[in-house]
Amino acid sequence: MNSIDLTPLYRNSVGYDRLGSMLDNALRGSDHSVNYPPYDIEMLDEDRYTITLALAGFGREDLDINVENSVLCIRGQRDTAQQERRFLHQGIAYRPFERRFNLAEYVEVTGAEFREGLLTISLKREIPEAMKPRTIPIDGQDSVLEHDADSANEGDSREAA
Repeated sequence: MNSIDLTPLYRNSVGYDRLGSMLDNALRGSDHSVNYPPYDIEMLDEDRYTITLALAGFGREDLDINVENSVLCIRGQRDTAQQERRFLHQGIAYRPFERRFNLAEYVEVTGAEFREGLLTISLKREIPEAMKPRTIPIDGQDSVLEHDADSANEGDSREAA
């Protein structure tokens, strides 16, 4: 599969260079296991989100959650020492999985809860005060006139001395 050339987009934007690799990874994911386990992403408000994974058959002890370099990774591996069972039909997948989510800048994991076979991970975007939009005053004609007047006064006082 060919990758998409995003060079024209980079001309007018700064800091979106990870976008290309994220798109390439998404387009390459043709494996059927990318649909397992099923999940929902919900926006609770402008800065709060949840990711919920359906993990029937898994327990808390079978799960591992970590965040590294703005990538949330959830892994599941059932204990292989469980007794062998003979199924007439097996529709519940107990296979190991690894699900990754790329987190946007300033999105942090605030907690995780496992209840009734659903793993819910809470996320919150907290933009630092220094990164929030602010109004920049423009020096006007008044400040230029005051500066010129001060310079002229200094010149007058030098001549008088």
